[in-house]
Amino acid sequence: MLSITSQYLARYRRLTTDRPDALLPVTGAQRRFMLVRSLDPTGRPDVVPMFFAFPSATVDPERLRAAARTLAARHTALRSRPAVVRGTPVLRVAAPEEADITVTRPAVAPGESAADALRRALSSWDPQGPPLRLFLVRDEQRGEDLLAIALDHAVCDGRSLARVVDELGAAYGEEAAEPGAAAGETAAELAAYEDAVLRQLAAEERAETPAAAAYWAERLRMVHTHAPAPRPARAPEDAPPSGAAQALLPAHEDRVSFPGLLDACRAAARELYGPDRTVPLGYPWGGRPAGADPVVGCFLNTLVFPADTGHGPGAEATADAWWDDLDRADVPFDAVVAAARATGSGWTGGLDGLLTVDDDSRRPPLTLAGTEGREVHIDGRPVRGPFAVSVTQGAEIHLRMVWDRALLDDESAERAFAALTRALRPSEHPVR
Repeated sequence: MLSITSQYLARYRRLTTDRPDALLPVTGAQRRFMLVRSLDPTGRPDVVPMFFAFPSATVDPERLRAAARTLAARHTALRSRPAVVRGTPVLRVAAPEEADITVTRPAVAPGESAADALRRALSSWDPQGPPLRLFLVRDEQRGEDLLAIALDHAVCDGRSLARVVDELGAAYGEEAAEPGAAAGETAAELAAYEDAVLRQLAAEERAETPAAAAYWAERLRMVHTHAPAPRPARAPEDAPPSGAAQALLPAHEDRVSFPGLLDACRAAARELYGPDRTVPLGYPWGGRPAGADPVVGCFLNTLVFPADTGHGPGAEATADAWWDDLDRADVPFDAVVAAARATGSGWTGGLDGLLTVDDDSRRPPLTLAGTEGREVHIDGRPVRGPFAVSVTQGAEIHLRMVWDRALLDDESAERAFAALTRALRPSEHPVR
């Protein structure tokens, strides 16, 4: 039987044999995001925003728009729209001159903060619009401008965000009033992007072996989605849809290991779901395939860690299992779900928790005409799943957790966050 990736490639090739449309194949990671989007009642995609604060009146909206248009014209993914054609997920690529990016200036309504206005603007995201959007709001109280750079997750990953920030600042610094990408540069990026996607799909096709399917089926045999049913909200009526907590921990001599972070998330899940459960935690993993250029796009697979909320197997066993998982990390998420379901599991691919890890040295600051923006967090946006943990490692460990208030009350979530921090630094560092 053909693998999921083989079947997808066959459908894509039949689709594009006699069609003049600019259609590109999608990676397994992109297929997952497109599926999640299709299952959302509003068609809302996963959106990845970055927020930067600049001194008031230092950002020129027209110059920023021109810089963003340069990026969208240059990078294939930033002028593409996810689409399903004859049942086949693809990216529909617009011509460079059609990459019309705007800088939206949401007005701050009476009683709102600038952060509220940005949250409101992002929540009204039009699923049919461009994958790259910019929002600029004046924060009169702080004397700052808040800039949101938001991307559809189907066209970006962590490495892409770093390149977008770097190149947006460079394009903003050009003297031309309307900078643009050269035709040769655009064509080269298109060829490099298509090559990277095809290399990624080839790696996924090779990874989808019967042995890998059997491994994931056994690994996830006890997984079910354990998210509690929606309950009456205990947060104030005017509270945003998600809650958040954060802590700064001193950095270890060696950075916190990924298995250590998984064990900490297991401790949080135990607080939320109780003992003796196997809770599916997802985390992104991967990068550009070997030999591919560092193109902007989405190449991070979502791996599933079955977190036993009992006392756990211990750090060494967690690490051993995790390394075994990484040996099969190229198997796309939809194939992993299919393998689990083929053994009779009722799991449909839902994740009860998400873990992302970042290195603060890998993302340059956004600098516009010599003025460096301060990266800030704006909480309260909708969360895809009951809870999500993000860890930024650098001079300090910045630990953050957000949760869906329709599923988890603040008190329970804060207890879970306390358990998370204790697991990383037992008894030394209170939550703040």
